[in-house]
Amino acid sequence: MGIKDLVKRKPNKFITLLVKQTELTIHGLDLLKVYFKKRNRDMAKQISNTEKEADEVRRILIEELMRTFITPFDREDIFALSREIDDILDYVNTTVEEMEILDVSPNSYMLRMASLLHDAAVEINLAVLRLQDNHLSVANDHAQRAKSLENRVETVYREAIADLFNNAKDLKHVVEMMKIRELYRHLSNAADRGDGAANVISDMIMKMG
Repeated sequence: MGIKDLVKRKPNKFITLLVKQTELTIHGLDLLKVYFKKRNRDMAKQISNTEKEADEVRRILIEELMRTFITPFDREDIFALSREIDDILDYVNTTVEEMEILDVSPNSYMLRMASLLHDAAVEINLAVLRLQDNHLSVANDHAQRAKSLENRVETVYREAIADLFNNAKDLKHVVEMMKIRELYRHLSNAADRGDGAANVISDMIMKMG
């Protein structure tokens, strides 16, 4: 074992838990993309289980925050970042739950938004990993890419809403439109939380600079 191995920093437990949250979010969005290609109850159940697993990780992180006196970053930032990441997956899950309850079929706009959300989650994951090894400028680059992807989700969201209302036919169709619009909003809200996570990461980097 070399000197570098001896002095290598032990992975911080908070970063490890945040990374786990981001990994579960990526997994949930992978499942969401599959679900949007072909809706089925088994995939919905898998998404629900992933969301519950992520909730458990967040609960552990909060407990660790409460019992730890010295943290690698401001505890408020750790808590906020964990919350924003958690909310992304919460919106993924509620999207699927409502689709099952309302019996709404997925469409190409939903799939496009899910794909962009997935890519943003990957960037957030990479940003957190770079915080771990103290490559702050690289972490900030990933955070900015996540924000850019959030903007692209909002662009697709606006296109989807415009297309939805341009095709109104009768009252029955209007009811269906209202259901779909609500699902679009869930995905847009997930993107907002991704943007929020990126902002927290940028704030953490600024304080360390």
